[in-house]
Amino acid sequence: MSTTENYQAAEKLLRRPASPGELVVGDKVRPQWIDGGARFWYSLRDGSDQQFVLVDPAAGTREPGFDPTPFVPAPGNPLEVPSPDGKVAVSRRGQDLWARSGENEWALTTDGQPDYGYGYSPDSNGFKTLMNKFGLPHMPPLLAWSPDSTKVLAHQTDERNVRLTHLIEAAPAAGGAPSVRTQRYGYAGDEHIPLTELVVLDVASGTVVRAQTEPLVTPQVSPIATGWAWWAPDSSAVFFLRHSRDQHTLSLNRMDPITGEVTVVLSETGETRVEPNQWIFEQAIVRVVGNEVLWFSQRDGWGHLYRYDLTTGALLNQVTSGKFLVRQILHVDEAARVVYFTASGLVAEDPYRRSVCSVGLDGNGFTRITDDSLDHIVTVSPNGSYFVDSASTVDTAPVTSVRDWSGRVLVEVERADISRLLAVGWTAPERFCVKAADGVTDIYGVLYKPRGFDPSVSYPIVDTIYPGPQTNRVEPCFDPGGMGMDAEPLAALGFVVMAVDGRGTLGRSKAFHDASYGRVADAGSLDDHVAALQQLAASRPWMDLSQVGALGHSGGGFATMRALLTQPETYKAGASLSGWHDARFFNMGFIETYDGAANPEAYARSSNVEMADRLEGKLLLIHGEMDDQVHPDHTLRLAARLIAAGKDFEMLIVPGAEHMFLDCLSYVRTRCWDFLVRSLMGVEPPAYRPAPIPIGPELLSEIF
Repeated sequence: MSTTENYQAAEKLLRRPASPGELVVGDKVRPQWIDGGARFWYSLRDGSDQQFVLVDPAAGTREPGFDPTPFVPAPGNPLEVPSPDGKVAVSRRGQDLWARSGENEWALTTDGQPDYGYGYSPDSNGFKTLMNKFGLPHMPPLLAWSPDSTKVLAHQTDERNVRLTHLIEAAPAAGGAPSVRTQRYGYAGDEHIPLTELVVLDVASGTVVRAQTEPLVTPQVSPIATGWAWWAPDSSAVFFLRHSRDQHTLSLNRMDPITGEVTVVLSETGETRVEPNQWIFEQAIVRVVGNEVLWFSQRDGWGHLYRYDLTTGALLNQVTSGKFLVRQILHVDEAARVVYFTASGLVAEDPYRRSVCSVGLDGNGFTRITDDSLDHIVTVSPNGSYFVDSASTVDTAPVTSVRDWSGRVLVEVERADISRLLAVGWTAPERFCVKAADGVTDIYGVLYKPRGFDPSVSYPIVDTIYPGPQTNRVEPCFDPGGMGMDAEPLAALGFVVMAVDGRGTLGRSKAFHDASYGRVADAGSLDDHVAALQQLAASRPWMDLSQVGALGHSGGGFATMRALLTQPETYKAGASLSGWHDARFFNMGFIETYDGAANPEAYARSSNVEMADRLEGKLLLIHGEMDDQVHPDHTLRLAARLIAAGKDFEMLIVPGAEHMFLDCLSYVRTRCWDFLVRSLMGVEPPAYRPAPIPIGPELLSEIF
């Protein structure tokens, strides 16, 4: 039974992202580089106490009590992007870009117009509601300075013909009558989509050079923001990636910043999407090195590096090979002809854990630098001499150290202190491997035991769902987070909690990921979730399979609803937050990436609305009124169909809330907790109400 004490413990776990160091100390080290990367300092928080630590890898020293004041730049305008030499800053004014040097200001562009302006992503991913919560008119302009600080790479985003959508704010914060916000938001299959035109702006002369090529298809995020467009180290060229709309073809292109001439360096086409990284919003795994290109490809069924000639586009050799996935290029030593990278799939007990590796550019001499069973999150020093390594697992607290490229530890930086976390009643999750519903494929997840666990008691279960296919539900490192959707608060309430990555999610082979291609509703495979529950419960009699619920946000909100509709014999209750419930009216970038660019039959199959009359279990729908990522009409459209079918359900539309409910997170999560406690435990929740979580920069940094 969930008690006031359990709710208080859940509250502390829910508040953890907003209060770094409250329950865990030293788990996150964010290096602030000085001396060209030879040394760094970082902030260490312990509740309200904060100190600064200086690390000198060459000397092997770690010195607390450091004063970072001389190295902290004076607060600047958060809406400006300064040049590398610090002499000029660029900002947005309306639809144009402006430069500033001291008191002198001048326009870099003058032809921006509504829905055809400079320096921003498509409106569907502009986070305008969230920016308004922080009192900001918009995000800083999206641009890339040339390394020599003379030019700016930017783009003009054309959404003039993209579909108009609308949000209505019933009670604006400033008062007055309801207000309407109009948004450009393309749906899957729309004729008109967002496009970006790359431009190079000469800061001194005012010259505007446009890329002499067709605009880039940009359904969701700026190519500069995703690292799909970048400068050569010597400022002599701009390189950028281009996807065809069906994403079956990916090409690397070179732009002359003086003339705008564009040449195709190399191109790859596949039967499904061709990706520069399985993680859609992570840095492209492409590196131009001298007169060669390191190119990520899954052509042999796994994600590997290939080496091409930059001038001719000819394939020189495959650099990495084997049943593993390259995750990130860390550093290329051109003199030694060696590339350092992270890869997953090299740890036998967990194919998601990342290892640091090296190999010669000719494909010889492969070495696992971190030859252990831990997951490694790595930050490379600017001078490329060493890397900061956070090593952990889901049940092993992080140890952060500095290593050289042989793997030798130069200095240990932090060992995370989780004593306060344990005192709350938290227990480490169990990492498990079971068979998918096909009876053959291994799938992995984590299982949390409830607070005050007693093996003689039977506990209800909550499946915390996020089905990808653009991200994993379970990260292989310690404390993957999840802003309260994750397992810890629910386990504190007295639930057994499961999180699993089924077939169709990423992080493994091309075939494993493509299991959901054209079938985005099956990403993460709910059949696999049911198979996992059954296998786990077979050896754990304290798991009550008669009382299984689901909780999910966004894509997880979709999957939670889908679980109730398609697996009613397993899922008896579900809380669906901010869910997209009909692919036909959702962001074209996401849907077309995973269901295909012209696949209306697949879009219809991915509609929860069309099968709403199947609902049998208990349902809570929650959506933010001003959600500009997944519009509230998804939940309202579903509700309309449920009402027409005579189905009972609960619904909460949160006035003024954006996609993640940041300024009412505590309230929304508590409503979910109460619903699950009533529905699965059969008791009334305690009267205790967690305190609101204040919005602040620390909370925002956890999100972006």
